[in-house]
Amino acid sequence: MDDCIIIGAGPAGLTAAIYLARFHLSTRLFDCGSSRAALIPRTQNHAGYPGGIKGSDLLTLMLEQAESFGARRETAAVTAIVPIADGFEVLVDDTIFRARSVLLATGVVNHRPDMPIAAHDDALARGLLRYCPICDGYEVTDKRVGVIGTGDHGMREALFLRGFTTDVMLIAPGATHDLDQQCRARLDAAGIAYVDGPCAPIRIAGDEIIVTTAAGEQVFDSIYPALGSHIRSELAVAAGARASKDGCLEVDAHQRTSVPGLFAAGDVVKGLDQISHAMGEAGVAATTIRNLLDEQRPIRR
Repeated sequence: MDDCIIIGAGPAGLTAAIYLARFHLSTRLFDCGSSRAALIPRTQNHAGYPGGIKGSDLLTLMLEQAESFGARRETAAVTAIVPIADGFEVLVDDTIFRARSVLLATGVVNHRPDMPIAAHDDALARGLLRYCPICDGYEVTDKRVGVIGTGDHGMREALFLRGFTTDVMLIAPGATHDLDQQCRARLDAAGIAYVDGPCAPIRIAGDEIIVTTAAGEQVFDSIYPALGSHIRSELAVAAGARASKDGCLEVDAHQRTSVPGLFAAGDVVKGLDQISHAMGEAGVAATTIRNLLDEQRPIRR
């Protein structure tokens, strides 16, 4: 039986693996290969990398560090977490792994705009398409920016980006906007234009990205989809963990879910969706796991 099984190998899962392995705990990490961090062309706000670093390179370095201390990675997708008397059974297809504790770090999946996959990935790699204004709003300073979204969420993202550039347009993802009078007033006050969709097709032309709107084609240096995301909390919820209406796992100050021995960290928990924040939560979770297991059976070398 492992001391801890970590599900998810993004920044949160890998940070926890480093901590737990250095606590001399047997640690198994399941990685289905879909960390959102791997899609980051270059993160410029992660401390310690003045020239920035590719998300995939950061994950590679973190995994190398975790493995150097004895953490084990399994390339597989977990299908279920089942609480048992002395811990958990973690199912991977027909194979059962047992652990005294489990940390869920499965993150979220962004809802994408209507684009072919190849075009989407090309635009993302080139900075024509961006998902995180907190991470990379600086990179669109004084540039032409489109925000695909509507309602309160779309308005807030457009207002956030207005702190970087005067040229911001909010585009409805469908035929018409769902903006109440207050939203429209705030957009007007900030000088942000808002137009109806259809918002498709979206195409790349050289170093520009072009979005189809009711007012004709609009040309941008970058667009930000503000379409929400899917929180990958199903495994924990099926195991009995409480979650908010949008699927974020409820945890206490030590990253404990409502199921004893089951922890969660990173974007699957309500937060900033930031690498640094996910890593901090993982450090808290890993230390709490170590202390919990020590109470159950003292850790001695």
